[in-house]
Amino acid sequence: MNEVILQMKDIEKRFSGVHALKSVQLELRAGEVLALMGENGAGKSTLMKVLCGIHQRDGGEILLFGKPVRFNNIAESQKAGISIIHQELNMMNHLTVAQNIFIGREAMRGGFYINDKKMEDDARALFDRIGVNIDPTVKLGTLTVGKQQMVEIAKAVSHDSKLLILDEPTAALTQLEVEELFSIMNDLRQKGIGMIYISHRMDEINRISDRVTVMRDGEYVGTVNTKETTKDEIVKMMVGRVIYGDRKEKNMVPEDAETVLEVKNLCSGNTIKNVSFKLKRGEILGFSGLMGAGRTEVARAIYGADKFDSGEIYVNGKKVDIRTPHEAVKHGICYLSEDRKQYGLLLIKSVAENTALSSIDKYTKFGWINDRKIREDAEVVNKALRTKTPSMDQLLKNLSGGNQQKVIIARWLMKNSDIFIFDEPTRGIDVGAKSEMYELMEKLVKGGKSVIMISSELAEIQRLSDRVIVMCEGRKTAELDIQDADQEVIMKYATMREG
Repeated sequence: MNEVILQMKDIEKRFSGVHALKSVQLELRAGEVLALMGENGAGKSTLMKVLCGIHQRDGGEILLFGKPVRFNNIAESQKAGISIIHQELNMMNHLTVAQNIFIGREAMRGGFYINDKKMEDDARALFDRIGVNIDPTVKLGTLTVGKQQMVEIAKAVSHDSKLLILDEPTAALTQLEVEELFSIMNDLRQKGIGMIYISHRMDEINRISDRVTVMRDGEYVGTVNTKETTKDEIVKMMVGRVIYGDRKEKNMVPEDAETVLEVKNLCSGNTIKNVSFKLKRGEILGFSGLMGAGRTEVARAIYGADKFDSGEIYVNGKKVDIRTPHEAVKHGICYLSEDRKQYGLLLIKSVAENTALSSIDKYTKFGWINDRKIREDAEVVNKALRTKTPSMDQLLKNLSGGNQQKVIIARWLMKNSDIFIFDEPTRGIDVGAKSEMYELMEKLVKGGKSVIMISSELAEIQRLSDRVIVMCEGRKTAELDIQDADQEVIMKYATMREG
């Protein structure tokens, strides 16, 4: 059995009366990949922040290499050999790769000048050590997200880290980059580095982890050996129940249902090529395809976020000219971006303020905003969506990803939108929150709303869609009723390139 390098015993943490961590346990061994799983809001990130010194624990004990530790900040934990790779990278895109790795620890020449050549040579040696081919002289901003993540790992190795925390590291990576990351992790494992791997992707957990520790509602549930458990068992530990996701057997929309949105011959450069489709009332229309197929580009064009070259859009049978998101909203169309933090949320504002964002004119009179009425109405819609928040005054940044997503939906319900465009609605949220998101979409269409759902998960497409539009390289290559949308069929059309 490998040496235990980290023990967290009976960890307690409270925030303003909220008991965030309740007697949590965690153990990590040298050369091990320990998956840390749980629904959003389960306390995973809080536990890691306590470990790194970002938050101070209110109770319990942390042993690193058998010795008690308490870090006051992240610099102290880093010095002790702990590094964390966040899901959202925090690096300097205008600096070179080498400068990013050694920022704050620059090699000097003559005591006055930064020695870029030495840092570049040292960076090359680091990349050789972890088996990565990256030019240390290029600007970091020119690299893909996957390569930037490799730079972060190289930076951690340069600190001689013995414990690496990877928080949703594959969320924005291509399959090739995922394979490269796993190769690096296996190499680090051989060198005795222990890794805590936070992810919601079950297939990755099965491939890369040795053990799985599960948390639920701020409490420790248990730890199991990956090879000796199943997906359903882990899910049951996470949510306290088994979630079943059977595919939809048939199109649930009546044939005579009215068309609420029609797009004709939409074109935009090389990204959208003559795309046409109809959306009916009470329908979930799935958009499937590989990365770069043009699905998001179609959604953004319909919503007025991006200009398009030609084509026509009809809402409830009337031709409309949508050139801005404001015009789309006026016609009852709302868009939930795949990058909700950049395009959908004001993280430093409250739940109430975010919910009322698109309806603020309704609450404004003679230049005064009725905050009390906003809170009251926001509470009604968020309560209906079962948004988990202590109050409507809670800052949005303190909510989990799944609950942030609910606040955006609440915003558009408050605006009384009719057409919902969901772009990767469950990206970055856990299996329990996914199930709730599915229920929400089904509830919307049962209430007479209509949904366009863009998803890269074929199981999700099959679970929810009444019909499926398949795209490849900007073209619509197929339109399928759900009973005909087998995964093999979808993939056939998703790879149907021109010529």
